[in-house]
Amino acid sequence: MLVLALCMWGLQATVLQVRVTDAAADAARTLARGDSMSLARSRAATLVDGAQVSSSHSGDFVCATVSTRSAVLPITVSARGCALAGGL
Repeated sequence: MLVLALCMWGLQATVLQVRVTDAAADAARTLARGDSMSLARSRAATLVDGAQVSSSHSGDFVCATVSTRSAVLPITVSARGCALAGGL
């Protein structure tokens, strides 16, 4: 039973990491197009509950970091995505 529970927790953590990574990429693209941070936050919130979004610039790139606390596991998951500023 313990092995099954650990496998389920691992699967939930993996799914959450994928969702946070997608949200970071989407937020970076949104910011790179020149849209507002509030739009990037709302788009990230549709993919990940309780998403915290921050941004930074790295040369010609706009980067977004999305993080959230897992509802089931005692972990914080985060991911960073970058997009070329002024991109489509």
